[in-house]
Amino acid sequence: MPSVRDLRDRIKSLKNTQQITKAMKQVAAAKIRRAEMVQKQARPYADALGAMLRDLMAAVGSVDHPFMKAGAAGAPRGVILMTADKGLAGAFNSNVVREAERFVRANGDAVLYAVGNKARNATRRMGWRTEFAAALSVGSKLDVAKEVAAKVSDDFTSGKISEIVLISSKLISVMAQRPEVRALVPIVAPEREASSGPRAEVEFAPSPEAVLTRLLPKYLEFTIFSAMLETDAAFYSAQLIAMSNATDNAGKLLDDLTLAMNKARQAAITKEMLEIVGGAEAQAG
Repeated sequence: MPSVRDLRDRIKSLKNTQQITKAMKQVAAAKIRRAEMVQKQARPYADALGAMLRDLMAAVGSVDHPFMKAGAAGAPRGVILMTADKGLAGAFNSNVVREAERFVRANGDAVLYAVGNKARNATRRMGWRTEFAAALSVGSKLDVAKEVAAKVSDDFTSGKISEIVLISSKLISVMAQRPEVRALVPIVAPEREASSGPRAEVEFAPSPEAVLTRLLPKYLEFTIFSAMLETDAAFYSAQLIAMSNATDNAGKLLDDLTLAMNKARQAAITKEMLEIVGGAEAQAG
């Protein structure tokens, strides 16, 4: 049985750990609000970009752009694996990496583009072929998104990869985050729906084809940028839950250790009293 001193040291160490988890919980809560605010600011642009892209695809019969064509036959798939830079968020990063493992096993050869330090470490550990690696939260996210988009676009148009797939975390709620697999390129034009009423006529200058050719690279850049913002928000949500659970578990363990320490101290006092009484009786006898 541990001594009173050992239990007291463990309680002191656990209290220090609980203070750290409380502080990290508060930091994560503050950063969640900031990440959600950035997401809301970017949402109108994403909606407008998506609406314009749909209008353009409906307006053109065909467009001579690599993103609208099938990739090179026999080439591996290009997978953008996106995780956070740090841990201490439960199974947040490992869930995304496991989803990438399943995808690679199911689809064969793949080329990885790692965004986030945990993704970079996972690709090295798994021995996957990696063409690109960047941190998620160092510098400007928009610059990183442009760099990633330029790299995968060059590899797709040159025939090094046959498809561009994004594996990242989707923020369902503060309590739930889920890995998501999205095929980004080639872009499949939506089926034309039957007209349900009069629609405003949209004119594109110099032509819908020219505008769509300029818009598709921007669409890829912003899709990656939006996924980076969502990964940030999902990570801090997962960290908030993990640190909250760690704080609660530390409190329960503190109660158990305090009870054990009190019992050990009571047992030590009882033992000393018995020794004193035994010695007194021995002297009296």
